[in-house]
Amino acid sequence: MRQSKAGQKAETQNSAPESGKPDIAPASESRNETGSARVDGPPTSDTSVSWRAAPLPGNGPGRWPRAGWLGWRAIAALLGGLILRLWMWSAFPQIGGDALIYGSLARNMLRHGQFALTDGSGVVHSTLIRLPGYPLFLAACFRLFGVENYRAVVLLQIALELAACLFLADFVRRIASPRAGLNTLWLATMCPFTAVYASAPLTESLTFDTICLALWSLERTLSGWDSTELRRDGNSARFSWQPLLVFTLAISYAALLRPDGALLAFALWPALVLSRPAGVKLLPALRRGLLCALVSMLPFVAWTARNLHIFHVFEPLAPRYANDPGEDPHLGWQRWVSTWCLDFTCTNEIYWNVPDGEIAMEDLPSQAFDSPAQRAQTAKLITDYNRDQQITPAIDARFEALARERESAHPIRSWLLMPFGRLADMTLRPRVENLTIDLRWWEYWNHHPETRFSVVYGFVNLLFLLLGLAGFLYRPRFWPYLAAYLILRSLLLLTVEAPETRYTLEFFPMLFALGGIALHRIFARKGRPGTAGLASDLGSAR
Repeated sequence: MRQSKAGQKAETQNSAPESGKPDIAPASESRNETGSARVDGPPTSDTSVSWRAAPLPGNGPGRWPRAGWLGWRAIAALLGGLILRLWMWSAFPQIGGDALIYGSLARNMLRHGQFALTDGSGVVHSTLIRLPGYPLFLAACFRLFGVENYRAVVLLQIALELAACLFLADFVRRIASPRAGLNTLWLATMCPFTAVYASAPLTESLTFDTICLALWSLERTLSGWDSTELRRDGNSARFSWQPLLVFTLAISYAALLRPDGALLAFALWPALVLSRPAGVKLLPALRRGLLCALVSMLPFVAWTARNLHIFHVFEPLAPRYANDPGEDPHLGWQRWVSTWCLDFTCTNEIYWNVPDGEIAMEDLPSQAFDSPAQRAQTAKLITDYNRDQQITPAIDARFEALARERESAHPIRSWLLMPFGRLADMTLRPRVENLTIDLRWWEYWNHHPETRFSVVYGFVNLLFLLLGLAGFLYRPRFWPYLAAYLILRSLLLLTVEAPETRYTLEFFPMLFALGGIALHRIFARKGRPGTAGLASDLGSAR
């Protein structure tokens, strides 16, 4: 999950019924989380879990979303999201760092037919430090719009991200209500933390898109198995392969973008079997699920074969430390860093500088030393490293020994407190890494406005998190799978030595969906009237 050193530093600084009517219950009714109608009034306390698909009326299998349920509020959300992303692109350009690495891979694919990087001397050499998903996207953009035309790339990413917001909103509309879907659309389009990455030629924006598309297509796939669509003669249910194909492509491309993208498949794929509608037998569902899994793995068969042929190594994804075969990942250094690196500032100021950069003792946090003697030992090791600014095997072994000493003295801190502390930093830290804000935002005496802005930005981030967690209280359809994704990703992040806030951006599609449902239920509990008016609003753009 580590970026290249130069890339890291530069990046841091810098659907309706066939009748055409909106799918909304009459004014005297609204829809609960399972899509069934209920009489208006305060929501009941029923928290039963719906593990089986129950599609909304009029949303047959294989149908793509229609704009009949959208109204002026949705159009306003999309326009607001477009303006926000264009402004962030203008204010915080991010064409540098890792974006140039991906660009180099794409350029060499077009010019030389190789998945390769160009080094400082102009020599092209094959690599496997990145997966091919995003370089392929860039290569397609360069072929269509011109090599290194990052302006076209960013504009396309913005359009795709807004479309993904619509898919996510339609997913929530189908599992909850049109109101919840509209809430989700506003949350997704106007969130500044995801919007800023739409203007960066990096994997984060397309990863957001694949998560939204996977959720939407999963629900559409299971809607195609609705037991009410059993043939009148009692034979097997009608099934449309189109949504399943979209779901397969979404989970496969998510893993092609980033190694951790494979978690999406692990979290959502079981729903194809466990959430099949009542009346659909296990064997047909299992066959289709296995076919989905096999097809989604085909690109990785080719990628693994390529790596085996060129590098003679078995690598189905990408190396954890972004190192090509033969390059030393400096595991002793990595282990030592994990004993004290607790926040993104340490990652930016120290971790990314090594090797080839100097380590300043004053930059090391206080938790890097357990005693005056250990501080002196660390200072001697840092001095020896700074002579050539290279981690030789001997120096790496000394880092390893120091890490073992610290882990042995404080096992709870090393194996529990530090990993969870890093996860908390990645989740709760104000997400100002792409803004013109000092990463040491808490130093109020140095920059009063930046500190105040960062505190507000942190509270906005916390609000999104709390809304998403509140959504779990209402147990909407598919909530176990959304929870599974968040848990799996959190467990993976516990293994990261150097935290980055962007690693938790993948939480946000789930938080938007759950937050939209939570807002709908919270205001419904307050007894706010106006279901009829809502139906008029949502259908006004038909």
